[in-house]
Amino acid sequence: MTTTAALYQFAHGRTGDKGDRSNISVIAYDARDYDHLVTHVTEAAVQELFRHRQPSAVTRYLVPSLHAMNFVIDGVLDGGVNDALNLDAHGKALSFRLLQLQIPLPPRLAAHGG
Repeated sequence: MTTTAALYQFAHGRTGDKGDRSNISVIAYDARDYDHLVTHVTEAAVQELFRHRQPSAVTRYLVPSLHAMNFVIDGVLDGGVNDALNLDAHGKALSFRLLQLQIPLPPRLAAHGG
């Protein structure tokens, strides 16, 4: 029985960057899953996911009216687009990484084994 799944199965992302800061929005496909995502896609979980990039701060902003959340991740872009040698560190690449985060199945799916 499957007990976890990748975040991309329940949400999509939008992203942008300015300087050494990345913004990644996570938007639930189904409003019924939003509270579950809020519980499991936390600042601590995102900090841990990007630990190898050594972010200086992760701040989450909730947008319940859109069933979304926005993460502002500081110090994660190797100094910013103009300073970094690694283009994959920016924008969409980071949102794709976040959407790979494994989370428990939402209750509406866990009861059916995924």
